[in-house]
This record gives sequence, C-alpha cells and structure tokens, in this order.
Amino acid sequence: MPIETAFVPADILLPKAGFEKWSCVACDQYTSEPEYWQAVEELVGDAPSAYRLILPEAFLDSSDVEARIGSICKTMQNYIDDGVFAEYKDAYVYVERTMPGGGVRRGLVGCLDLEEYDYTAESRSLVRATEGTVLSRIPPRVRIRENAPLELPHIMVLINDPGRTVIEPLESRRGETLYDFELMMGGGHLRGWLVDRSAYGDISRAISALAKGECPLVFAMGDGNHSLATAKACYEAEKAQTGRSDLPSRYALVELVNIHDEALVFEPIYRVIFGVDPKEVETALRDTFSFAGEANVEFVTQAGGGSFYAPGLVCGTVQEFIDGYIATRPDATVDYIHGEDVVRRLCAERADTVGFIFDGIGKSELFEYVESRGPLPRKTFSMGEAAGKRYYTEARRIKL
Repeated sequence: MPIETAFVPADILLPKAGFEKWSCVACDQYTSEPEYWQAVEELVGDAPSAYRLILPEAFLDSSDVEARIGSICKTMQNYIDDGVFAEYKDAYVYVERTMPGGGVRRGLVGCLDLEEYDYTAESRSLVRATEGTVLSRIPPRVRIRENAPLELPHIMVLINDPGRTVIEPLESRRGETLYDFELMMGGGHLRGWLVDRSAYGDISRAISALAKGECPLVFAMGDGNHSLATAKACYEAEKAQTGRSDLPSRYALVELVNIHDEALVFEPIYRVIFGVDPKEVETALRDTFSFAGEANVEFVTQAGGGSFYAPGLVCGTVQEFIDGYIATRPDATVDYIHGEDVVRRLCAERADTVGFIFDGIGKSELFEYVESRGPLPRKTFSMGEAAGKRYYTEARRIKL
C-alpha cells in the first residue's frame, strides 16, 4: 500500500454550537481525581457535550459503569437524530492549540488506516506503538466502541518531520474557520480550520517523503495508544464477521503532530501506589536500590520520603519494582500521574500512599529508540501535563 494512503481525509462531524461545553479532556486524565470530572459534569449541565460520550477512567470501577456505557451509545444516537452535528465531507482540519502555559501546538486531524497499525513489540508497520500495550485495558474500551455509532479521538500520532513539511505549511492554506474557543477547566484555547483542498496532494507527498529505510516508522503513537488498539480490535472483529475491509471502522480519527513542534513537551508519567505501608515500601526499596551517592528517583510519603538510584531506563526499572511489590499485596493499587504537584498532594492526603518522581525520556530520543529497540515500557512519557492533553472535539461515524 502506498504510504500516502495511510493518513487520509475524513468525514468529520462537529457540533453546530456550544463548543465551550462540548469539548472535554481525554478520558484517561485525572484518574485519581474524580472531583475534576464532577466539576465537568456540573459545568456541562444539560448541554450537548463530548463528556456524555466518553467514560472517564476515574469511574471505571464505579457501581454504575454498565449504565454509563449504555448511556454513551444511546446519547451518541440521540445527538445524531437531533441534528447536533454539522458534517464536513472529505476534510482535513488544521488545529492550533494554545497551551495553558502559552505555547501553540499545531496539528492535523484526519484518518489513519488501521491496516497499517501493529502494536506488538516486533512490529515493523508504518504505525507503531511507542510504549507497551496492556492487553487487559482493551476489552473494557471495546465494550463501548463495538456498539458506538461514533468515535471521538483523543489520539495524537507523532511524525518525525524536522523540515516541517507536513503540518506547518498549512497555516497559509487554511479555509473556513470551524471553531475558536476557550477550553473548559483551564485547558487553554483551541482553533481549527478546514484545510484547502489544493493542499491535499502536498500533504500526501510530504508524508511519503518521511519514510526512510526498508521498514520505516512513519507514524508513532503519542497519546491514546490503547484507544487506537481498541479501534483496531473492533475493526478486525467486524472485518471477520462481514468478510469486508471497506468498512468505516477500518479508519480511526486522529490528530497528527510533529515531534519537532516547539510547544510539544515530553513529561514523565509518575507512579503512585495506594493501600501500602510506606515504611515497608521503603525497606523494600533499600533492599533493591542504592541510597548512597547519585540519585535519580525521589519517593514521596506523607511522612517525607527519600531518594535512590535506579539503573537502566529509570521508568522501566521503577515499574518493575512496583509490579513485583504489589503482586503479593491484593489491597495495593498503582496509578499513573501527570504532574509532580499531583503526586505530592495525593501522598500528603493519604498515609497509605507512596509516590515516585523521576526524569523521563527526551522527545529527540523517541523515534530512534522505538525503531531500534521496540516500544518503551508502558506509561514512560506524557506529551505535556493533564490540562494540555487533547480535548475531544471532532467526531466521525464508524458504522455503516
């Protein structure tokens, strides 16, 4: 398959009005802060909102999760029937996201061909995972997507384009303004334009020129790998059932971002373990790691904490320790936290909590690492902190 057909225009749905209450942050953010999502619900009220079409992971273990899943698909169909959306056929959307810190990140929304995506560690496909895919996280997401008439992406896919040939030239080839609004809950500002159709050929040619070598990595997952893996699983199931590959579900709506964009910042994803005795954790840490001399990891508890040295890829080494420690402690859980301040606050609030803070991988290292060694350990890096994550805005039909 020609590389240029792996990323193509899409039939994009957008609400006709009310973007300020429509657009909300990715479902995998604020997982240990349900109060954030409760504030979103109060802000949204009865207005049409992407919040009604997602399941925040903060509520995955709630008693009403089945009702929430059922409501998502029903609300999607209601929004379609009630004429909430305007549709833009065969469209690319050029996006400018003003981040909470003031920088402007540029992106291009279109469709990625799932036939070109393989998340396994041995993958040599055009689209690859950059971190380990946790298979147990896919089935709960499938339960939502398999019956959903729509998809809404928080997926961000990276390209390695130092010459800035794909996305950046589109600033001068913008068409109709689609949205221009302040994002809720301190997320910054979002603007989007239709891309002039005269640019489509240039986009395809520029993407094709990024392919280097026999098995090039052209599209690297940034955010939303498990959502894309879920889309792949649903497509493969539908293809097997129908015997067809020309299905709407073959494609997934994503935002393409250049890893060389100055506003794109890589942040470490920290770890917090709950339901443990911090003194016992510290003893295990001292039995495992060096506490003398150079340190590259800080552990945080309500009583204080300390620091130690973890060899190798720090995130993976710490994760290996955590996995081994909680494996024999059924009451212990781990969460993945964006933001050092959140780690410190959670540890200050609970006596049975230990947090781990460390440096992450630099974005300049990502493509070379994945091409030569395969995916990083899960939850190694984050493209910015929680408030800067992609907000659900565009939608697309995925059922015939």
